[in-house]
Amino acid sequence: MIPDIKTREELNEWEQTNIIEARRWLFPTRRSPERILCSNFLKKVHRKMFDHVWEWAGRYRKTEKNIGIDPYSISVECKKLSDNARFWLKKKTYDHLELCAQIHQRLTQIHPFANGNGRHARLYVDYLSYSLGQAEFTWGGDGQVSSSGVNS
Repeated sequence: MIPDIKTREELNEWEQTNIIEARRWLFPTRRSPERILCSNFLKKVHRKMFDHVWEWAGRYRKTEKNIGIDPYSISVECKKLSDNARFWLKKKTYDHLELCAQIHQRLTQIHPFANGNGRHARLYVDYLSYSLGQAEFTWGGDGQVSSSGVNS
């Protein structure tokens, strides 16, 4: 765990440093979509993003939040999302952009983790896009900064 954080700014710095490490772990290796589109990899990405910050990084939340589904449904819904995404990819149901948008949208609905869900969903689909041979998203920015706040 992190030593003696006193301010939100210090927490943000620790989280950002951890996310940069996660990006270095993910990129530039291209894993197969089958490997990426599974619940275990979904959790592993979150764990890599926040394992130096939160003890529970990479574990599904167990408490209610004001957003997201009931905690007892998270595991099943993440598996369903992964299964659906592999099916959509195999059957070419959506183009690459729509596939990533569908996954991102459902991940944010599920809200599987206690914190870091938005950053996780963005990095996860950025990496999927990259592994499919496409560019990362700009997420409404000018393209100079990636979804995790790291210069591209």
